[in-house]
Amino acid sequence: MPAASQTSQLVQAPGGPGAAAPASAALETLAIVSGDKRHGFQVEVMRTPEQRARGLMHRRYMPADRGMLFDFARVEPVAMWMENTYIPLDMLFIRADGTIARIAENTEPLSQRTIPSGEPVLSVLEINGGVSRTLGIKPGDRIEHALFKR
Repeated sequence: MPAASQTSQLVQAPGGPGAAAPASAALETLAIVSGDKRHGFQVEVMRTPEQRARGLMHRRYMPADRGMLFDFARVEPVAMWMENTYIPLDMLFIRADGTIARIAENTEPLSQRTIPSGEPVLSVLEINGGVSRTLGIKPGDRIEHALFKR
């Protein structure tokens, strides 16, 4: 979940801790290209501030081939957090050209600690914790999705 953009303020999700998990958005296809391998995922794309604030909060499960792509609509430093998120996640911070800038692996569920992008990015992809390491995904690998024009 996004915590902040260029400010230190955290984005608060609507509904609070007892809110029900949001209905899934339509799924879009995304691929991570790592060396000579392509790893396909079906992702929900979070485009509005409300969608980005809610993210994967209150969900207890995500299928192995699913993820959530946060579209920030402009390139800027971002920070994420895990408040009200029960699933350990790998967060892939993605540049405008679709290359992975940084990976935060196995983020801690329910933590309010901010996880910075480390540089300006256009997007963040959240996948299940440990998947990046299992698949050999690393910074510099490329994301293929309509969001990243080549």
